[in-house]
Amino acid sequence: MIYQILVNYHDQLEAFGLYRFVQVFRWPSFRTLFAIIFCFLLVVLSGKRVIRQLIKLKIGDNPDFDHADLNQLTRQKSNTPTMGGILISSAIFIATFLLADIGNFYVQAALVVLVAFTAVGFADDYLKLTSIRRGPGSRQGLYSWEKFLFQVGFAMIIGFFIHYHGKNNPDTQVFNVFNIFFQRTYDPHTGYELSEHLIYMGPWAFAILTVLVIAGMSNAVNLTDGMDGLASGIMGIVGFSFLALCLISGTGRWAQYMLVPQVPTADELAVVCGAMAGACIGFLWFNCHPAQVFMGDTGSLPLGALIGYVAVVIRQELLLVLIGGVLVIEVLSVILQVGYFKLSGGSRIFRCAPIHHHFHLGGWTEQQVVVRFWLITALLATIGLATLKLR
Repeated sequence: MIYQILVNYHDQLEAFGLYRFVQVFRWPSFRTLFAIIFCFLLVVLSGKRVIRQLIKLKIGDNPDFDHADLNQLTRQKSNTPTMGGILISSAIFIATFLLADIGNFYVQAALVVLVAFTAVGFADDYLKLTSIRRGPGSRQGLYSWEKFLFQVGFAMIIGFFIHYHGKNNPDTQVFNVFNIFFQRTYDPHTGYELSEHLIYMGPWAFAILTVLVIAGMSNAVNLTDGMDGLASGIMGIVGFSFLALCLISGTGRWAQYMLVPQVPTADELAVVCGAMAGACIGFLWFNCHPAQVFMGDTGSLPLGALIGYVAVVIRQELLLVLIGGVLVIEVLSVILQVGYFKLSGGSRIFRCAPIHHHFHLGGWTEQQVVVRFWLITALLATIGLATLKLR
């Protein structure tokens, strides 16, 4: 909204001599930095009040696993307030609305993704946490097929909209390119013309890829949110990484220099990623061990969906798999565990899945698991960003 005011009321601000003081807000890089600080402070300053309200409403979590040793390790977490993800989602929404160009299609779609997945996560958390209050036989959250149907259906619709927007925007030439590692989008030997070796996707292929990325990452963050500070710390690092990628992809000269797909106006999504990073780090203030609040599905589902959406827009899905490698491994550990358990008649690959519980049961303290997973994510983010120059 601030950007819109600067554009629409430029002459009036100039007449009063105010424009020179606020013109820095025209630059996405400055608004991104401001979004990081704004969201961090907003979450930190409002966190205690929200936590008190959640406690008052008795919105507390009681972790229950099918592993006796794990239940013993997590017994002290009982009645810790959850649904704290409302702090994260609200901060991201407010910062994006105030600081990003809300006339930008990609920003509008990002807000839709954020609100939709927050609503689903909120509904799931609310049904789970109020089932006892509502009496015997009450639903324990949304059914798996309901969440799956929503995630797939909504992500597919978003995929079609992104494809349609790119197809009807003459400035966006690579909106449907399947961007693989080390692939040069532009040929520096021909005056930075588009490479002849690019792989283009049709609307259905693009929509299916969008489903895999958005729904997959949404569930990945949800599965990772099982220890104090684990998901919020990882998503903070991933958010910082992708704000840099958005600034590169949305700026023509930078995209061509790095030989990555240029998506005009996608640099506005850097503000969204900055807001995400700031909100996650702010939430970590209360979510670090021992956690005062959990984000719940209200936070984990929209965080994963939002970063997946950003990756699809800037054509960096595979880079998300690398930078978010810990999230991917968490999902794969569950798939392997469940699949092997069924095929082998009861045997297990891991002590418990997702894999962070495997290490916890193996003797690592919760803090060790969390910090080591953060370090791995930071290393993967460094490697991921470094690959941009290896083209």
